[in-house]
Amino acid sequence: MLIDDQESQLVLVDYQERLLPAIFEAESVLLNAKRLAQAAQWMEVPVWGTEQNSEKMGAMPDGVRQFCRSVLPKMSFSACADGLMELLKPPTRNTQAGNARSLPKHLQKKPEPEATRQTIILGGVEAHICLLQTALDLIEQEFEVYIVTDACSSRTERNRDAAFDRLAGMGAELVTTEMVLFEWLRSAESDAFREIQALIK
Repeated sequence: MLIDDQESQLVLVDYQERLLPAIFEAESVLLNAKRLAQAAQWMEVPVWGTEQNSEKMGAMPDGVRQFCRSVLPKMSFSACADGLMELLKPPTRNTQAGNARSLPKHLQKKPEPEATRQTIILGGVEAHICLLQTALDLIEQEFEVYIVTDACSSRTERNRDAAFDRLAGMGAELVTTEMVLFEWLRSAESDAFREIQALIK
């Protein structure tokens, strides 16, 4: 099954200034996070960020933060424990026109939730801690989770790879940045094709 841009949300986990220098292959990981975020903006895919204990670990770099609708501060390793679910699931909207109180109770419509985009594209650090725990919580909430392997890392390659093995075993799909971008596009006739092609060259 191909990744659908209309069903997708992008979550960028803890790319933080004081953490990145210790991360294996940090430069290419951050570059791919920026590519994903920029392409998501062109494709109108919502982008969310997280920051773990930002007072100690610093902020998300501006080159990524600028594309996020919101950056969630957190202390829990799983972003779901500190409010990510509320960002991913839109609020209930009232579909009733006019003053609902003026209608008899049997004619009043209950507020309907907006459709939730169920496909979560995840990148971040550290893969074996915050990314892993966030992804497992999302899987438990029945989201379809895609881990962008070349936009994820840990301080060691072994920890990163162990996270990928465990996530794949738990039902997450392992993908790359280019896989996501070209599945969002689907066609060279897409409006964003030229921009995204230039982004990866």
